[in-house]
Amino acid sequence: MRILLVCENYIPHIGGAELLFKSLAKGFVERGHKVAVLTHQLKNTRKREMIDGAKVFRVPSFHSRYIFTFSSIFKAISLARRSDVIHTTTFNGAFPAWLAGRLTGKPVSITVHEIWVGKWRQITNFGWLNCIIHDFLERMVYLLSFDKYICVSEATKKDLIRRGINESKVKTIYNGLDYDFWDEKKVSKKEAEELRKELGLGNKLVYFSWGRPGESKGFEYLIKAVSLAKVPNAVFLLMLSSIDKYKKKYNKLIRLRNKLGLKEKIKIINSVPHQQLKVFLKMADFVIVPSTSEGFGYTTVEAVAMKKPVIISSAGSLPEVVSGRHLIFRNKDVKDLAEKINNKDWINTPIKKFEWDECVERYFSVWTKTSLS
Repeated sequence: MRILLVCENYIPHIGGAELLFKSLAKGFVERGHKVAVLTHQLKNTRKREMIDGAKVFRVPSFHSRYIFTFSSIFKAISLARRSDVIHTTTFNGAFPAWLAGRLTGKPVSITVHEIWVGKWRQITNFGWLNCIIHDFLERMVYLLSFDKYICVSEATKKDLIRRGINESKVKTIYNGLDYDFWDEKKVSKKEAEELRKELGLGNKLVYFSWGRPGESKGFEYLIKAVSLAKVPNAVFLLMLSSIDKYKKKYNKLIRLRNKLGLKEKIKIINSVPHQQLKVFLKMADFVIVPSTSEGFGYTTVEAVAMKKPVIISSAGSLPEVVSGRHLIFRNKDVKDLAEKINNKDWINTPIKKFEWDECVERYFSVWTKTSLS
């Protein structure tokens, strides 16, 4: 099978969508299929190269994924003629992929991670005009008719069906996780102990949270909950990434922590390379995921893979993907989160695993049926 993947960002840009598409491309190449990836050209990247056996075509778009929506149209049509199926994702790759499919008669499917219609002001740190524009653009994507819609969770599937998409066209396929990488046995106790010393944590209980300081990550609710929690000899470690892109929100979180007198209780640190993140998880005693919206919830799945007890919000897919020792607090409910931190009466369920091989096979099943229909 010849597969065309159209996505606004791709490796070396890292995110949930990029990880999914890279894994799909690699998985299908390994199974003997031909894969082409069409994306926008990032700074310091080549227009064309091979990554894991897939041909990657990058369209110059003034380093803007928004311009890619239009600058990629002709290349998408050209590549579609040589493909059996086209697959894309929300948001900026959706239109050129859909148009290329319609003009060449090739089936087009789309991965939907989250539905943010009507929630852009609550979930992002965009200004009001930016939120109106993005809300409009997202609505336009769902007005396009795709052959198949693949959702990364049941929560996203329900939201998509509420947008009026025919349920018979919608399928849930969970993303995968590299369990070999997230194997707690491959991180030594010595590494974790040395990190604890480096951070000056001593023998304190360590609660760990990490991610970008966007509105949807809910870190302000965590900070407020810590002010109410009564856990002796504990420290809350908050690792924030992409600070340059979320400077306003980052400063807001710092001010909130200081205002509540939690400077000693909550340590806010910068992100570390991916390889080192699992050492932090090994070192931590508990993980807290206070997100207000999640399409799949990688932080939760990674914490579970590292065999850490986790406290999650009830937002989006998190209750679906969590397992092992865990607690669920009501989304945005500061008092309920504080109570869960104080009284760790864990729910204990069998560990759920989300394997990439299964994910790739399920996508193949969808594409095979779509191309034959």
